[in-house]
Amino acid sequence: MYTLLEARNLVEKHIQNLSIPENPPELYEPVRYILSLGGKRIRPALVILACDLFEGDVASALIPSIAIEVFHNFTLLHDDIMDRSERRRGSPTVHVKYNENVAILSGDVMSILASRLMNQAPGVVLNVVHEVFTHTAMQVCEGQQMDMNFEELPSVSEEDYLTMIELKTAVLIAASLKIGAILGGSSQRDAEDLYEFGRNLGLAFQLQDDLLDTYGDPAVTGKNVGTDIVDNKKTFLVIQALEAASDKQKEELAGWFARKDKDPKEKIKAVTAIFDSLNIRALTEKKIRNYYTQALSNLDHLNRPEERKTELYNFASFLTNRNR
Repeated sequence: MYTLLEARNLVEKHIQNLSIPENPPELYEPVRYILSLGGKRIRPALVILACDLFEGDVASALIPSIAIEVFHNFTLLHDDIMDRSERRRGSPTVHVKYNENVAILSGDVMSILASRLMNQAPGVVLNVVHEVFTHTAMQVCEGQQMDMNFEELPSVSEEDYLTMIELKTAVLIAASLKIGAILGGSSQRDAEDLYEFGRNLGLAFQLQDDLLDTYGDPAVTGKNVGTDIVDNKKTFLVIQALEAASDKQKEELAGWFARKDKDPKEKIKAVTAIFDSLNIRALTEKKIRNYYTQALSNLDHLNRPEERKTELYNFASFLTNRNR
């Protein structure tokens, strides 16, 4: 059986050897560049682990797993343009290193390349796998649009926020597992249980990201604390705070989020103090635990020997209890 580390190493080796056209270099060099920046390779590794869980042919899952990673990086490339981000994994983003028009077009070709790679799934399951992939790809775009819409809204409900992060983040983790299961020869029920495991885990993962942005240790995360607060992001923490705040606290929060001339450190300190007074950290941790517990329940229901699920249990624990 594969471990997560072994699956990640297998994926990394094949990404490095991925055949990408040479010409025009202006189009394809940015593709090589973003794929060379590394990353955890979690999603393609999950394709491998899910296929192996059902004792399928891992070799047949390798190219579809690479398709997932190429698509994921395409979304990051375009997200960086929309967010005006300057750094990705410690290096300049594609639109900064090259230019915005090049980045848009290189992202476009990555989405096509991802579909082309997914088309190399075994013929007997190709139609099913490709439908899962394309449906998920559309959902990720829907989630990104919702996220952008939220920037223009005065407030966002908890339900809408959870829907957004499910679409933007959780469904790709879930689909990676489902596609791997299908490639491994699973039943439809087992594939759906594994999808739900990934979906719930993905929701916990994103909420953990929200939490770490405010309460993480910069020395561990490698990121500045409070960037979501500075950027007025309507995270789960902000939504919970606005729900629980007194009128005076709501007015104070609105003031911090409305004004552009506030010192970032002062703003982070003040907003975090309101979070602390409302016990927002504990509320968020409880929500994370709820999704984590549900994910484990999905995995428990899976009709596979317990010893073959060990690596997925370990992965769930790592993902939810991480500190960076």
